[in-house]
Amino acid sequence: MSLLVVGSVAFDAIETPFGRVERTVGGAATYFSLAASFLTRVNLVGVVGKDFTNEHEQVFRGRTVDLAGLERAEGKTFFWSGKYHDNLNDRTTLATDLNVFAEFRPKLPDSFRKSGYIFLANIDPTLQRSVLDQVAGKPKLVALDTMNYWIEGTPAELRKTLKQTQILMINDSETRQLSNEHNLLRAAKAIFKMGPKTLVIKRGEHGAMMVHGDSVFCVPAYPLDEIHDPTGAGDSFAGGFMGYLASAGKVNANSLRLAMVYGSVLGSFAVERFGLERLLKLKRSEITNRVRHFHKLTTFKL
Repeated sequence: MSLLVVGSVAFDAIETPFGRVERTVGGAATYFSLAASFLTRVNLVGVVGKDFTNEHEQVFRGRTVDLAGLERAEGKTFFWSGKYHDNLNDRTTLATDLNVFAEFRPKLPDSFRKSGYIFLANIDPTLQRSVLDQVAGKPKLVALDTMNYWIEGTPAELRKTLKQTQILMINDSETRQLSNEHNLLRAAKAIFKMGPKTLVIKRGEHGAMMVHGDSVFCVPAYPLDEIHDPTGAGDSFAGGFMGYLASAGKVNANSLRLAMVYGSVLGSFAVERFGLERLLKLKRSEITNRVRHFHKLTTFKL
């Protein structure tokens, strides 16, 4: 079943202890789409400027990503620049130029309105809700990402949007901030009262944790010899997670657990090189092999 993603398509300048790139295609919706496209068809809604050429668009070519919802506006494309510290967990943002993204008002093409699975990447919760208002009928699943900026700045609007959301995907600090609870299990119970039925907590090098009803499922971060660039890891995780669910066509305890594994696997590939480089060279067989290896890493006998 088709998967709709609404979010940013951007240019990134990235520096880590392993090197730097001055201007590479990035953005939450970009990482998400590339990761999910290995598993299902993706309908992308975003906005770029006139500086986003056909050459830049090639990152989506040859993949099951429909760009009918990628708007081209007058001006420059969203630009972000950041420098990661030696531990790769902390980073300093050097520049954030919203450019055309500042006036972004998502518009769904008619062909996207019946998307059964929807992922609302990190944008203004009012805009996230406007996307849901354009969807025909009731989608099978709505998942949402947000951040401390919206939790602090627009709490009422975020609460309204959460009421229409089944899955919330945020990191541990955002979980605590949103719930006003330090313990993550108590935090999940508080968030469930806001609308979502499933909470996925992204924990970086410590993996990810899912609370679904009364059950808890954790996946470790996939062990890697080298991590070159953490940019887009969380969005690639979300792409793998939602891509698997859309491909499975069902949402239950087992499919959610497998989605966590596929999310972790896609996120692990994203960090192996700078920007989109590893995802662009990735093969479906590599994903399957890493999922199988993940099973060996996490299985034991009682």
